[in-house]
Amino acid sequence: MQDTLQDIPFNLYKQAEPLVAKILENTHLTVDSPNDVRHIVIDFSGSNYRFLAGQSAGILPPGLDALGKPNKLRLYSIASSAAGEHYGPQTLALCVKRVVYTIPETGEERKGVCSNFLCDLKPGDSVSMTGPAGKSFLLPQIPDANLIMIATGTGIAPFRGFLHQRYKEPPQKTGESWLFFGIQHRADFLYEEELCDYKSEDSYHLVTAISREEKTADGRKMYVQDRIAENAHALIELMEKPNTYLYMCGLRGMETGIIDALDKACQTTGKNWQALLQQMTTENRWHVEVY
Repeated sequence: MQDTLQDIPFNLYKQAEPLVAKILENTHLTVDSPNDVRHIVIDFSGSNYRFLAGQSAGILPPGLDALGKPNKLRLYSIASSAAGEHYGPQTLALCVKRVVYTIPETGEERKGVCSNFLCDLKPGDSVSMTGPAGKSFLLPQIPDANLIMIATGTGIAPFRGFLHQRYKEPPQKTGESWLFFGIQHRADFLYEEELCDYKSEDSYHLVTAISREEKTADGRKMYVQDRIAENAHALIELMEKPNTYLYMCGLRGMETGIIDALDKACQTTGKNWQALLQQMTTENRWHVEVY
């Protein structure tokens, strides 16, 4: 049973006194892809750290920045349910993409400090962790809620935790689960086997958009907002129900396109999108985490 709102774990460990945890796994989620994405399992046994699906863990990369100050804390969405990974409840997983980019003016290659630190860790290595953080991107307290989950890239992390809790832990009555997942290449289909396994559940709908390999009817690249548009009427009908909650996680650029798709769907059916959005926001049924 999920903790009540009053019992949400929050900042049990802070930067001044972080939790020193251990790496159990660091495995590739992508093969034959230009993107290096890892599934990193962390063991925090012996501590009082705990978390809920949808929260984030803070990671403190070692070393100093260009100004001689300690590297800044980075937050990563936890990719596990509160039951943890298969090792037990005192473990959690992060889904981390190695960030490497080029400065246009100089051609110099730069590496993301924390992502590269995490991607290079090996089993047995230590990692300083804070948190958990976040109180808003959590599953609703009602077991029969309808979930609309929209992700791009590593934004799939919290939804892995949601679905694990909904379908892998002791069965409970559930509403519908719609997962829209936008990726660049088929090789970037993170957690493909897990996500496809849920198709045996009548309440589960998985919709993918592979932008570099699929085209829309008018020849454009297929993005997640295009898949939203294809299913928008069904989604709008679902969103009008008081037990439907929408979650969006991934790149910041996705938000505008998704809202536009839902707005257009409302226009074609004579419904008021702004009123629906306001209602969902007021009722705490609209949740967005973009970066």
